Amino acid sequence: MDSPMCLVENADGELHVVPGAIKYLMGLNQKVIVVAVVGLYRTGKSYLMNKLAGKRKGFALGATIQSKTKGIWMWCVPHPEKRDHTLVLLDTEGLGDVEKGDSKNDAWIFSLAILLSSTLVYNSRGTIDNQAVENLQYVSELTERIKVNSSSAASSSHDDEEEGDTQFVQFFPNFVWAIRDFTLLLEIDGRNVTEDEYLEHSLELRKGGGKKNLMYNLPRECIRNYFPSRKCFVFPTPTTPAKMPHLDSMDEADLCGTFRKVADTFCRFIFQESRTKTVKGGHKVTGRMLGHLINTYVETIAKGSVPCLENAVLAMAQIENQAAVDEGLAVYQRGMEEVKALFPVDMGQISAHHLCSDHQATQAFMKRSFKDENGDFLKALAVAIAKHYADLLIQNEDASEKKCASLLEKLSAPMAQKIKEGIYATPGGYELYCNHHDNMVAQYRAEPDKGVRAEEILEQFLKEKSLEKNSILQADKKLTENEKKIHEEQEKRALAEQAVKMEAEKQHQLEKLIQERERSHQEGICQLEAKMVQEAKGKQQELERALDSKLHEQEKLMAKGFTEKEAAMKEEIQSLREKEEAKREEKEEQSRNFRAIAQGVMESVSNGLGHYFNYKKAREQRKAIVFKEQVRFNLKSGAVDNIPDKERMTLKQDKMATPKLKTGAVGNSKDTTLPKVNTGTTGKSPGSEV
Repeated sequence: MDSPMCLVENADGELHVVPGAIKYLMGLNQKVIVVAVVGLYRTGKSYLMNKLAGKRKGFALGATIQSKTKGIWMWCVPHPEKRDHTLVLLDTEGLGDVEKGDSKNDAWIFSLAILLSSTLVYNSRGTIDNQAVENLQYVSELTERIKVNSSSAASSSHDDEEEGDTQFVQFFPNFVWAIRDFTLLLEIDGRNVTEDEYLEHSLELRKGGGKKNLMYNLPRECIRNYFPSRKCFVFPTPTTPAKMPHLDSMDEADLCGTFRKVADTFCRFIFQESRTKTVKGGHKVTGRMLGHLINTYVETIAKGSVPCLENAVLAMAQIENQAAVDEGLAVYQRGMEEVKALFPVDMGQISAHHLCSDHQATQAFMKRSFKDENGDFLKALAVAIAKHYADLLIQNEDASEKKCASLLEKLSAPMAQKIKEGIYATPGGYELYCNHHDNMVAQYRAEPDKGVRAEEILEQFLKEKSLEKNSILQADKKLTENEKKIHEEQEKRALAEQAVKMEAEKQHQLEKLIQERERSHQEGICQLEAKMVQEAKGKQQELERALDSKLHEQEKLMAKGFTEKEAAMKEEIQSLREKEEAKREEKEEQSRNFRAIAQGVMESVSNGLGHYFNYKKAREQRKAIVFKEQVRFNLKSGAVDNIPDKERMTLKQDKMATPKLKTGAVGNSKDTTLPKVNTGTTGKSPGSEV
């Protein structure tokens, strides 16, 4: 992104997302580190953001008393130190701008900055005095502006309120206070202190009750409770007052050396310490996911409701998981295009491509999906892949049939011509016919790359030619009746042997399907286990970070003698430990449910392949009908004697009612309630065309 663009517009007292900015984020697949700056207007926020972007110009720097930034502006730049990460800088509208008149959106802009960022920079001027802390009044309103859990997830509003501080700690960003134009000495009671010690001193609580002390402590308690990670930087004045209006056009070398040093230290800290943006559950956020979050939060605010972290994550998960299914299927389809171009191929070749593409598709799904706790979207992907694979198996079989039938037609053409010329209608013609017939079969078998139906199509061909062969046998006057019977028996054995070869071919295909399903199942289990471990680790890190911060805060309260506050802190720590134990139990429960999810995926794959097996069944029915119609034709034409005994008996049994092919049975696999999936097919069952 060459320059900043408006992300959230604040117009006429209403907040709106800017479609162009959301579109840009939707195309950003890298993980994001989001740094937002908030503070009073005209305090130099935009300069810091330009510095982080590594540019002299970008976010507007005002040289007058008017605020330049309205709403929230965004600048996406490559992260200078973390590969495959994008640094998203959010410059917010100055709080307390007198020109706005109505400042009701200040609190919402502040809340959005917290919800969207992984590091929040609060920019102020002068010192951290009581007024500076009170200007952070929006911190004390956060429980009214942000909910962690949905109403259905919270056991009660009272419980939700009690655990508010504890929950916010898990999900809120790191907090950096940047003090501009600092002119004092960093000393407390005659002792030199660091910038961080200065911040902690400014946030110390007053002992005792009374309204005055309660009001004094409230914003400080909120900052301490909500932001466990706190850092402070004090910036001296960058140049003389006369030159301040021209700060954006000045060379870095013309700025105060101490100011440049602090600015460099500030940038280095932000680059190294700002973590990847995460949402509830520890899931790392990409630019695309950030776009979904912004849409959800701003739409919620526009409706007059309070943004909820859990609801936003669930809404985003639905969108992302469906997109993960579509992406996984697209990966599979692209992977199978190579083998599709080679049709017909043998079962081993198509199976190898299927297993490889299935693995890649599942990897792509796992990389993008999250919170697919019941495995519904993984099942949806499995069904979509199985159906597409079934379609490819059918296409490969059809290509094999077409090639084999064409080859047999070509090879048998000379024999057909000889029959027309009556060459086989002479004494000894049957022996000549058999020699030509055997030679033709040998040529057919020698032809490579006939595909998976080579033996089946040959079996059909030989079965059809058996009538022709028998007619020539019966017409050969050179042969005695006894010799004719011997040849008939030989022909029956040959047909039986070919039928065995055909069944062996089908059995081999079935075994391949079973083997690849089992292998795919095992690989899927490994990937699913790895995904669950990763998600559990993210949740555990959230809790550990919150627990560490509370323990650290407890130590400080104990050191200052706040026994009452310490007792309350102990309760919060106990609550976090109970949550940690609950997470362990939840992990064990997930492990128990894991096999059920895996079994569900297997069933989904079987249902998808049912499309293929139903098609094969319908094709067998079609073949039976075609053959019987051919026999009937021979009956009408007077060639009854040429019909083999077995087929004549079958015809007699079926004479009263010929079975009709139910095309609707094709694809009649078990119905499952799954998310909508774009399988990339027309939806027309191949079997419906038979």
